[in-house]
Amino acid sequence: MKKVGLVVCLFYFVASFSQEKEKQTSYLDVQVFRGNIYKHANYVSHLISGHPDGFLLSYNWKTFGEKEWHQAYNYPDYGISYHYIDFKNQYLGANHAFGLHYNFYFLNRHLLFRVSQGFGITTNPYDKETNNKNNAFGTKILDNNYFLLQYQKQNILDKVGIQAGFMLTHFSNGRFKAPNSGINTFTFNVGLNYNFDEEREFIVDSLPSKDTYKERIKYNIAFRTGISEGPVPHLGQKQFYHIGLYADKRIGRKSALQVGTDVFFSRYLEEYIKFVSVAFPEDHESYTTPRTDYRRIGLFVGHELFINKLSVETQLGYYVYKPFDYEIDIYQRLGMKYYLYQNWFIGVGLKTHGARAEAIEATLGIRL
Repeated sequence: MKKVGLVVCLFYFVASFSQEKEKQTSYLDVQVFRGNIYKHANYVSHLISGHPDGFLLSYNWKTFGEKEWHQAYNYPDYGISYHYIDFKNQYLGANHAFGLHYNFYFLNRHLLFRVSQGFGITTNPYDKETNNKNNAFGTKILDNNYFLLQYQKQNILDKVGIQAGFMLTHFSNGRFKAPNSGINTFTFNVGLNYNFDEEREFIVDSLPSKDTYKERIKYNIAFRTGISEGPVPHLGQKQFYHIGLYADKRIGRKSALQVGTDVFFSRYLEEYIKFVSVAFPEDHESYTTPRTDYRRIGLFVGHELFINKLSVETQLGYYVYKPFDYEIDIYQRLGMKYYLYQNWFIGVGLKTHGARAEAIEATLGIRL
């Protein structure tokens, strides 16, 4: 299961993009940026010593309405990108990131919003002997996602245009291995874009009636797994199994609402409970013994955003059973799903407690 989240993520993104077989026009954008690391906890203060900077290189393919979802989402772009960021900190070093993205347009196609998912490589991961101050990156390979909000104007001077705006980029390993506080960076970006092809006319057809998307309540079973480690380094990586049972109701072309329950068998908590019961029992409100139950049950509400065969899932949950006093009682999940065949789907998601990641989950499920 090593790095399984990254592999699944790349698989369904590539599968989604491979559906676009028709010839597309494309453009390149090159941007430089500079910004600040967001201090999401006191224990990352020593990692903030300068203003991170770097560059972003992206290749984008345009859509013009050949498929229904192109029109439903105002003719988005899809593409690949690479960015380099120097954190200006001796412990963090620099990161390289590779991702796949969608660009969505607003305000007469001058406002661009990009969502990217991929992986990063850090030059200075945590090492017990040589770099034990880096409590942000416990592994060399990391999960990366970033968001762009920009003003873009194309074809100002022949095929050359400009764009400028803001980026939020996040690196962590999703508690695949401790330590893993992660790093969030806000930056200001400015750059140029270049169109390789002539512009085409958008296809404007009548979209299907809203009645097309009316469905009965659907029932979902999701099996999520991966490897995670407790918040203390060297306790050991353990397999986890998260089972989700939930119902959803589609409310239109793009959205479905969800309600359901999760059962968590997070085996790394077994080792962490043993550690806490001996080392820090006073830090927990309830008395902790090595035999304290590590299992948890949660109830959640959620939303699924349908794009094509790809969808984005967000969920907010509350633990109704949690014998071990660990993290807060509220959890979140942000994930992506790809429908393989009829109602079967795969996906990858990040489960967190606020700004603290707990696990990258690889998912297999069915929607009945």
